Amino acid sequence: MNYEIVRLDDLSGDEASVYSILEEGEELTLLEKFIQENVDDYKQEIDDIIVRLENIGHKYGARQQWFKLNEGNPGDHVCALYDTPDRRLRLYCIRYGSLLLVIGGGGPKQVRALQEDDKLMHENYSLREIANQIFERMRDGDITFSTDYQELEGDLKFYDDND
Repeated sequence: MNYEIVRLDDLSGDEASVYSILEEGEELTLLEKFIQENVDDYKQEIDDIIVRLENIGHKYGARQQWFKLNEGNPGDHVCALYDTPDRRLRLYCIRYGSLLLVIGGGGPKQVRALQEDDKLMHENYSLREIANQIFERMRDGDITFSTDYQELEGDLKFYDDND
């Protein structure tokens, strides 16, 4: 998959920067696709998620208590935006401390484990792979954090070697 990590200026603020993934040839980021796919059936939950993301960027930062941690492989920072038991949507993210968040995709969670739902499994495993690719670029020095740890700097475009 070819993609770029893009900063979402309207959600980013003094407390945290919020990014999403823009796949090559697409006009919508993974966050925008998630919203579009779910707004008709889950409008209130989508509104709540948007407000929560705005608050993360502008008021509070990406506080740990707002995320379900360890939704990926050990150390990859993949998590889910916390949902209350009565909520159905699951939105996967990569959280780098309280200052930086990369939003992936998600969907309605109607099963106990994500492996029981093809859509959630695809979204989660795709974000795991993206987290791994970001880590590799960080290890190689091609991506770094800004001095205040609130921005990703460097080569944020990723190309599949098979293309």
